[in-house]
Amino acid sequence: MSILSNILFAVILIVGVGYFARNVKKLIRNIKLGQDIDRSDNPSERWKNMAMIALGQSKMVKRPVAGFLHILVYLGFVIINIEVLEIIIDGLFGTHRIFRFLGGFYNVLIGSFEILAFLVLVAVIVFWIRRNVVKIQRFWKPEMQGFPKNDANYILYFEMVLMTLFLVMNAADFHLQHIPSEVAHYHQAGSFPISQFIAPVFDGMSNGLVILIERGAWWLHICGILVFLNYLYFSKHLHILLAFPNTYFANLNPLGKFNNLESVTNEVKLMMDPSADPFAAPANPDAVPAKFGASDVQDLNWVQLLNAYTCTECGRCTSSCPANLTGKKLSPRKIMMDTRDRLEEVGKNIDANGGKFVDDGKSLLNDYITPEELWACTTCNACVEECPVNISPLSIIVDMRRYLVMEQSAAPMELNNMMSNIENNGAPWPYSQMDRLNWKNE
Repeated sequence: MSILSNILFAVILIVGVGYFARNVKKLIRNIKLGQDIDRSDNPSERWKNMAMIALGQSKMVKRPVAGFLHILVYLGFVIINIEVLEIIIDGLFGTHRIFRFLGGFYNVLIGSFEILAFLVLVAVIVFWIRRNVVKIQRFWKPEMQGFPKNDANYILYFEMVLMTLFLVMNAADFHLQHIPSEVAHYHQAGSFPISQFIAPVFDGMSNGLVILIERGAWWLHICGILVFLNYLYFSKHLHILLAFPNTYFANLNPLGKFNNLESVTNEVKLMMDPSADPFAAPANPDAVPAKFGASDVQDLNWVQLLNAYTCTECGRCTSSCPANLTGKKLSPRKIMMDTRDRLEEVGKNIDANGGKFVDDGKSLLNDYITPEELWACTTCNACVEECPVNISPLSIIVDMRRYLVMEQSAAPMELNNMMSNIENNGAPWPYSQMDRLNWKNE
């Protein structure tokens, strides 16, 4: 490669990585808009969760076909991208296959990369067929129309193109390694168990044309990786990066255990303090009173916002939700997608107003998520159990319900009747304690 090519490569690399870093900074800023919560307890259990669930894909394989295919794609991308390091070094310094000094081990590496690339290509094609030909139901829910539907396909096309470019690049390289010494730049290095079957396509072509194809595939492959990297921020595939912190900071409490709201606890303590003056002016008159529950993304905690960005939109939560299965409007996946969309809207508001949020008259409640959706939830935790990266849509639903009940007194009539019965009769049923056992005499 010429010096000009090296400089061009360095510029592309700096721009690509720089834009990605800028978006990561924005992502962290948005997540920090959430309320503080302590998730530093039991670090050994948290590391174990991250190793088993994010790295080991233990929850993915509960659905064996999709789980196995996902593991192929996951392993393929993680291991094949080791070669990106070699490509970067070659691009910056004008070398070619700089790691060939590893000898036999290098052959094993390249051979493994090729087999994995082929398996990734097969798996991605199967994923595309499942989504677009077989049309598995969970991929065709109402919330998956428009960009979410296209986004899933864009990623599949990206992966197909990247793997194809990788194999074409290697096939051309293999061809050039086995022709007379006038193409001395292409040293014999690597093992090519897949691309050697593609290489005969180049027989009869001029050396210059094959070099052009090899270089073109090389440039398109690395540029494609940088484009893919920067597309992650706008895509559901952000979970590639966020699955690790998300599983680490997941709630370790038993499913179904509710937390006490600190704001409610403080109110109760104040009411029970005989020396407290309920009419006293607040110590800080500028302080915003604590809100019971959540009506917008800033009221949620930062782990819940991390959950929203981590959502893979796989639909396992929705496909196992009893409310959704019986025709209710609730979709746990939509809850996470709406939270992320509103958070992005808030982030853009902050960017447009010099780093400060200006009230836009909108909120997560009502503008994105309706009370009908929230009250359809049975709190069974099926969505939490099914999520392959330990997301909890239920925690967001419960916090928004709390807001409806404690801030707006907007509980459904059925719930108010039940509460009245508990208050008056000591049970959810509309019978006095004296009449409760009358059924046995009938």
